[in-house]
Amino acid sequence: MKKYHPLTFAIIIIAIASLAGGFWGNRVQATSKPSADVNELLKIYSQVVSIAEDNYADEVDGQKTIYDSIRGMLKTLDPHSNFFDPKSFAQFREDQRGNFYGLGITIAIRNAKPTVIAPIPGTPAYRLGIRSGDIIAKIEKASTDGLAIQDVVEKLRGPKGTTVNISIQREGIPELLEFAIVRDEIPHYSVPFTFFIRPKVGYIRIDTFTETTEKEISDSLKKLGNDLEGLILDLRGNPGGYLQAAIGVADKFLKSGQSVLVTKGRLASANHSYPAPRGTDSSNFPMVVLINSGSASASEIVAGAIQDHDRGLILGETSFGKGLVQTVFPLSQGAGVSLTTAKWYTPSGRLIQRDYAHKSFYDYYYNKGKETPPTEIKTTDSGREVYGGGGINPDIKMEIPKPNRFQTLLLSKTSLFKFIRSYNVTHSGYDKNFGPSESVLNEFRGFLVNDKVEYEEVDFSTNLDFIKRQLRYEYVLAHTSQEEAQKVFLEGDVQVNKALEVLPQARALFQNAKKVASKNDR
Repeated sequence: MKKYHPLTFAIIIIAIASLAGGFWGNRVQATSKPSADVNELLKIYSQVVSIAEDNYADEVDGQKTIYDSIRGMLKTLDPHSNFFDPKSFAQFREDQRGNFYGLGITIAIRNAKPTVIAPIPGTPAYRLGIRSGDIIAKIEKASTDGLAIQDVVEKLRGPKGTTVNISIQREGIPELLEFAIVRDEIPHYSVPFTFFIRPKVGYIRIDTFTETTEKEISDSLKKLGNDLEGLILDLRGNPGGYLQAAIGVADKFLKSGQSVLVTKGRLASANHSYPAPRGTDSSNFPMVVLINSGSASASEIVAGAIQDHDRGLILGETSFGKGLVQTVFPLSQGAGVSLTTAKWYTPSGRLIQRDYAHKSFYDYYYNKGKETPPTEIKTTDSGREVYGGGGINPDIKMEIPKPNRFQTLLLSKTSLFKFIRSYNVTHSGYDKNFGPSESVLNEFRGFLVNDKVEYEEVDFSTNLDFIKRQLRYEYVLAHTSQEEAQKVFLEGDVQVNKALEVLPQARALFQNAKKVASKNDR
């Protein structure tokens, strides 16, 4: 299957017409008759394909040739219009529905082998005792050596009720462990973490925006309760998704009728205003929204609405800058196309789309080259200046420090992950106060030597806080859950710590905005 950059494949696809007539939107365009000129050009295209099939030096794969030509044609329009072959379109729809059929494990390639990061509680793999650190050595007796992560995932997924046989290599056990696991429906949570990061201060992480996100965010807020004194909403690295989900999330923090976004396009059907449909008068807690360059599309809609209405502070790095809206059209044979049908604007009127006409798509997606300065200045409800033309600019700009050479070495070799899994073999039980101690650190030093990781003691000592936190994270992940491990991980997150620090500032901003709104209502 063709690989896509996350911002091309995840949505980037905001289906605006989902609010006006179902997920697939207005399909009139898809069935309208092409002009006579287009019909003539299509004849030429068909002739070229036919000539190539009959005369090219090598055999021509007709399907691949046509699919690739469609993708190429769409890229002459903009970076976000995209074609999905039947396989990728089915996967896209599966992702948007928020569930799939499989085993219930999070996996990644570790030391060139597909390795279980964590089982999902309540799933078939969890019930059968699959553990963090287990290596999937075989699937249906076939070795997984050399398989890409997507290949492994495709082999593990399948129809509900069917059985997949896997062989597990577990640290400390010489023989392979055999499991026959019956596939079941696995929830794909778009809100993986909701917890109190401090007393009465909540933390909610949204990974993507799907058809289930609005319910998930409602459940998250119920879980945190009515006596919240602050909230950190983490949208970092969230590439976006379903428009209705973005509106549903914004609706939980805005007042009824406050604008979430406006869309404008060539056709009248693309011009819409989207206010908060229900809103809330009970969410009086201050909030800080975390964004970075990977926050795009629906993430920017939520961040832009909260910023323009002074509902909270935006902290982190400038977001990706995607202000184009795609409508999804299903095609024959199970394929689909997402076509840019409008541009979207924040409540203050900002278009946050970055320039893509004067750079390669690679430079555009990976934010390479010199960025153009903001192209417009607007004001929030209380009169603060905000900027358009290059993503959502945070109110408090703060970058995450890049890992240094030694930290990168440990992470790239998965040394911390592997050490804890081997450590657990000889240290049974769970120590909730795991530090780690000096003796554990010495064991880790010996592990690095045996694993042929070259370092100096000064590397170890100057990165001691990082090492301790990462070892504790891996230890908690191996023994408890991803949520508990996430709490440990965030202890060293400078942006999260800054967000906690500026919550009083966010409260003052919110209270001032309410006063301004009250005066305007008189």
